[in-house]
Amino acid sequence: MKKVVSVLLAVSLVFSLAACGNDSDDWKIAIITNTVDQSEEEYRSAEALQAKYGEDKIVHRTWPVNFSTEGEQMITVLQQIAADPAIKAVVINQAVINTNAAVDKLLELRDDIFIAYCTPAEHPPDVMNRAHLAINTNDPLVGDVIVMQAKAQGAEVFAHYSFPRHMSIATLALRRDNIMAACEREGIRFVDLTAPDPTSDVGIPGAQQFIFEDVPKQIAELGPNTAFFSTNCAMQIPLITRVIEGGAIYPQPCCPSPYHGFPSALGIEDMVGTGEFDEDGEEIMRLRDLGELISETRDALAARGVAGRLSTWPAPATMMWTTAATMYAIKWINGEVPAEGIDYAVLNQLCADYSKELSGDAVGLILEPLVLEGVTYHNYVMALMEYLTY
Repeated sequence: MKKVVSVLLAVSLVFSLAACGNDSDDWKIAIITNTVDQSEEEYRSAEALQAKYGEDKIVHRTWPVNFSTEGEQMITVLQQIAADPAIKAVVINQAVINTNAAVDKLLELRDDIFIAYCTPAEHPPDVMNRAHLAINTNDPLVGDVIVMQAKAQGAEVFAHYSFPRHMSIATLALRRDNIMAACEREGIRFVDLTAPDPTSDVGIPGAQQFIFEDVPKQIAELGPNTAFFSTNCAMQIPLITRVIEGGAIYPQPCCPSPYHGFPSALGIEDMVGTGEFDEDGEEIMRLRDLGELISETRDALAARGVAGRLSTWPAPATMMWTTAATMYAIKWINGEVPAEGIDYAVLNQLCADYSKELSGDAVGLILEPLVLEGVTYHNYVMALMEYLTY
């Protein structure tokens, strides 16, 4: 099997190493992602940044697969990072449950590190007591816009798959509440469905098998004009597969992106060779051009008779979070952004540059601070993009 080292050309923004300091600068950035099985896009985004800057600048580590029950191992990961004085920033994507406890141990050893949480799973006030920057999909607002998107696609029912661990996350619970409210307002039936937690004893295979078996039953009962949504990354491929087979509706993945779930569900190659080879003689791979992938996905869905029934965001959200947070951290290290607070104009430009390099166009992006229970968290940035309907 070819060694997959994603050197996503899109991540090559207009910033060179010279702009971030010369090669003798004594700094590193650690990027922590889930494993490739849990969340491939985040993993690949870290690989791409490592390919751009080199392993001497970008350190890539992963959380344990069963992170919800392996908090001690997460602490060990961050303690190892803290032991390297050259590491000046840590970008965590995803900032899953138990991240706060692990970061606390990091902060006991180091108080000079820029900490960025991407897609935080823990309570926002607690996150902001630790992170300089948090960036996430604007899940509360998605609760409104996803229903309008589903309605435009013909939805009469909205089926929401999740499990207790995810529903304990404030922003995800608020998204579900807003979906319910929007469904009631728009005359769409809301159905709340419980799926197995992939971090439980059934693991990822058990959770995926449940979705694969349950979705056809739900389509038979609720009808094909049902929009399906799951809060978990690992469930997207079986969900998309069964939605296509049943002619149902899929307004977006949990982490919206053209790369997320669609290629695997449709049998489309999302990696291509670069023509370059590593020291072992294996070809180095990169993610396919986004425009080509979108076009091929659209054609494949039309051929299956579900044109207009599936959609996503036009740029990979979680990959954007890793890239923008890392580039912002470099600016923080170099004193180009405020030591405290977040420069929204700079962050927005970094996101725009990434999407433009990825597809040739800067996608419409709205960044705003999280407002939760009447409190505004300026450093907790919420992002929303327009929809891409296939």
